[in-house]
Amino acid sequence: MTAAPNRNTLWGRAVADELAATGVDAVCVTPGSRSTPLTVALAEHPDVHVFSHLDERASAFFALGRARRTGEVTPLVCTSGTAAANFHPAVMEAAQSRVPMLLLTADRPPELRDSGANQTVDQEKLYGDAVRWYKDLPEPAADDRKLRSLRTDLARGVSTAEGTPAGPVHLNVPFCKPLEPVAVDGDVPDDLPELAAQGREGGRPFVSTTAGHPMPDDRDLQRIASVLDAERGLIVAGPADPPGPDPQAVTALAHATGFPVLADPLSGLRFGSAVRVAPVLGGYDGFLAGGVPEDWPDPEVVVRFGASPTSKPLRKYLAGSGARQLLVDPAGGWREAEFAATDLVVADPSRLCGALSRQVGGGGGVGSALDSDSTAWRERWEAAEAAHWDAVEATADGGRFFEGRVLADVTELAPEPSTVFVSNSMPVRDADRFAAPAAKGLTMLGNRGASGIDGIVSTALGAGSATTDELTLVTGDLAYYHDMNGLLALERCDVGATVVLINNDGGGIFHMLPIEAFDPPFTSQFKTPHDLDFEPTGELYDLSFARVDGDDREGFRELYRESAASDGTDVIEVASDAEASHRVREEIAERTAERLTD
Repeated sequence: MTAAPNRNTLWGRAVADELAATGVDAVCVTPGSRSTPLTVALAEHPDVHVFSHLDERASAFFALGRARRTGEVTPLVCTSGTAAANFHPAVMEAAQSRVPMLLLTADRPPELRDSGANQTVDQEKLYGDAVRWYKDLPEPAADDRKLRSLRTDLARGVSTAEGTPAGPVHLNVPFCKPLEPVAVDGDVPDDLPELAAQGREGGRPFVSTTAGHPMPDDRDLQRIASVLDAERGLIVAGPADPPGPDPQAVTALAHATGFPVLADPLSGLRFGSAVRVAPVLGGYDGFLAGGVPEDWPDPEVVVRFGASPTSKPLRKYLAGSGARQLLVDPAGGWREAEFAATDLVVADPSRLCGALSRQVGGGGGVGSALDSDSTAWRERWEAAEAAHWDAVEATADGGRFFEGRVLADVTELAPEPSTVFVSNSMPVRDADRFAAPAAKGLTMLGNRGASGIDGIVSTALGAGSATTDELTLVTGDLAYYHDMNGLLALERCDVGATVVLINNDGGGIFHMLPIEAFDPPFTSQFKTPHDLDFEPTGELYDLSFARVDGDDREGFRELYRESAASDGTDVIEVASDAEASHRVREEIAERTAERLTD
């Protein structure tokens, strides 16, 4: 580090150096005056790439997307005032879905707080208990102890954000003027200790954190293994905390127990190698929607990983089954809103699955559960899975193209490797019901923590920026409208994508709710048709825009193939009738129920 012209520059460079030392290679920055020392230092750092955004909300969701894809933090920098408040929606999502996030919010100096000074608001603990850790950093000073404190806080902040549970960390950073790197006589002494000024030798972080992985002891493992020695069991994998459970470990447990794996589309298990070697099911939302046949026995035991499943029929089925449910969570959190789980197991899911697979039916002494009754149980679920996909295909063979078929076609046609990001409301639900398990290199992501429709475009583009995978975003019209400004990242951050825009002119998800029968006010206050033409976004953001009718499946498939095989960004708008699509969903569920009772 060269001699700093003033204490603010020294402070900003220490922040940038320490972030790089912890492994941070990219940050998201929005313009502003008070954050100048941080912005300049990060822009000048050779090992840090700056993604420049004009809007704080888009910036925060972009950083969220990168961290969701990688499991590593992409710090955020903003100026003071309402800029920091615009991070809040993404902070809430990161907190709920356990995605690493580090927020560096520049602030006015303490003496200006509560004084009526311009652009000065109360930023202390701005995000409440949504953050894993908060600290109001000291004012910059060319002081040995304060610099060591700063470096320690940065190292702690990154490790806490990426720890268990991962989530947001907020460091509030006050600065006095001058904010620019101008010389201030006597501000930085020549005899400042090298350790404080430059950090550890060799680019090591000031504080290295060794993370532990919670695991039951041998006696508890034996006890849990004995619970799994059952004829009828299920493994339920909900939306995963990044980077997600090890598919091989879950597969090993499925083999040892004989239990089917019900894999949420966001679990990291529905697509990939596990599908080749284990009974990974994805049609449960469809065949449980109408209720199971009366002669179906209940499961005896259920092992659950990840967040609460996207599927409401699955959640209700598990709650009413009376089964012993083992909720596995590495942070000891409770993510089961039906309050039907019986056991909370604080353990790393991958390590637990590996250990249990060696106990159950192996050398652990509890005996094998793989008898004829267990086989019949698994085959019952596999038959139900087949009935669902048969009903889906029967609809396709009849020429019916609806919103759910869009998700099925995207997952079928996406090149390998691909990242597919699905919006909330109907796209993620249609992915749950209609995206069939496949042994292909596909990573499906979504924001299922707080489950908002804000920031969807930005989160998807952030995820795309973190990998060389082909990127597809499937979004509804309201979510697209809500985050159109996020499309600016296509050029500014050099990201390309295929955007599948399902336009059903409003809130199509409300057709799933009882309020649909009350019109008015259903149409004007819930579905809220907007009649917007999105084609001008193509010219505004320099992207290709094409539109297909909701009954032109082959037209959509051809456009999607062409887009996935080309560079740049294409938006494919699929004009859809939300009510008609919902009726098709109901029809498929009815057909599946009929097949199950035949």
